[in-house]
Amino acid sequence: MTAGPDGTPPALDRELHHPTRLALAAYLSGCSEAEFAVLRDYCQVSDSTLSKTLSALERTGHVSVRKGYFGKRPRTWAALTLAGRRALASHLAALEGIASAARSAAAAAEPE
Repeated sequence: MTAGPDGTPPALDRELHHPTRLALAAYLSGCSEAEFAVLRDYCQVSDSTLSKTLSALERTGHVSVRKGYFGKRPRTWAALTLAGRRALASHLAALEGIASAARSAAAAAEPE
């Protein structure tokens, strides 16, 4: 892996490292907010799993959750916060850095 300027490895965001959390953040990065059922279906998880995932990301400030009604039915919407958008961009850059370093190492190891 390529180290950062201070010699540290690329900084993956621990809160976004889990595949469901990463998929959720990536989806939310493409919209202003999304309804709970849409997120659940996109991530292909249960209501309980999505609820726990949203709560964890809300605690860390990556996601904001808004509850309200659509007609007479209760609804929950989630949005990626500015901090969440920055964390996602940083996480993706770190992943690309890891992949780039691996490609460079593989190319260097190739016999000429």
